[in-house]
Amino acid sequence: MPIKVVVDERGRITIPSEIRRRLKLRRGMELVVEVKDDFIVLKPVRRIKAKDLLGLAGSEEVNIEEIESSLAYTS
Repeated sequence: MPIKVVVDERGRITIPSEIRRRLKLRRGMELVVEVKDDFIVLKPVRRIKAKDLLGLAGSEEVNIEEIESSLAYTS
């Protein structure tokens, strides 16, 4: 069901708490704002930490040179 919000004098809106809870939005989180056709689209910027990736690829062993070469800038 659509929820109506009001734009204030500075162009701000308040995202209703029901939507903030559903999307796990917290104070200080960043959102990307896009215009698609005649719609405003807000997308949360999701950040992950290196420790969240720990164990994701299993117990593969690599040496530091492989890591550095995979991160190296190439033009």
